[in-house]
Amino acid sequence: MKSLKKLVLLIMFLVTTISATANSVDNIRSKGVLKVGTTGDYLPFTILENNRYSGYDIEVAKYVAKELGVKVEFIPTTWKTLLGDLNSGKFDIAMGGISRKTSRKLEAELSHPYLTYGKTPITRKKDKNKYNSLKKIDQKGVKVGYNVGGTNEEFALKNIKNATLVKFEKNLDVIQGVRDGEIDVMISETPEAVHYENTDKLLGSPMTTNPLTKNQLGYMVSKDDYTLVSLINYIMQDMELKGITKKMQEKHIK
Repeated sequence: MKSLKKLVLLIMFLVTTISATANSVDNIRSKGVLKVGTTGDYLPFTILENNRYSGYDIEVAKYVAKELGVKVEFIPTTWKTLLGDLNSGKFDIAMGGISRKTSRKLEAELSHPYLTYGKTPITRKKDKNKYNSLKKIDQKGVKVGYNVGGTNEEFALKNIKNATLVKFEKNLDVIQGVRDGEIDVMISETPEAVHYENTDKLLGSPMTTNPLTKNQLGYMVSKDDYTLVSLINYIMQDMELKGITKKMQEKHIK
């Protein structure tokens, strides 16, 4: 009898889980809102200025919402709390320069990749030749900054052994730290490095064509939400087919 009761409870749990997952897209459409979690501090993907979000992934989010026939609502989050906020239901999808990696895949569902990139330093333009390799960066007396809670932190803690590490709560604070001379090098990624190389007279990056690693970016939804991640993948493929992805990337990722 106890075994039968346990079996019944297990079946009820599975049915409830499958039902909740299967209805995730229906729930978004019935509420009329796609909630997107984003940090708002990572150019050229997501930036919050004057209470308005912009960037490549912000434009993609708006396109996805339009395809679903709903409005988009951007929910602020941080790199440190990104996974917890997603799985607690604060938003439906996380977007904004998010690296695909095994540790995230274990706790959430990841979309197909939309961009390949690598870790690379950002420094002042006058110091580009001074810090054009990991060996030159990882020296005593060099100050290397990173934002907490993301892959920049992981890379810095794993690879910087001799230089002084300086942590910042927000990605934009690290950028400002380089500008102000508080730190010498920021651990970043090629799209962000290229952006500042091309738009900021003080900043540059010596390794955008030969980054220190190779990674890919994607979007995250809650664990086992196969319905939503499947739909996101379909929309991404359709955008690629129609040339929309190319136009958006040419606009934002320079």
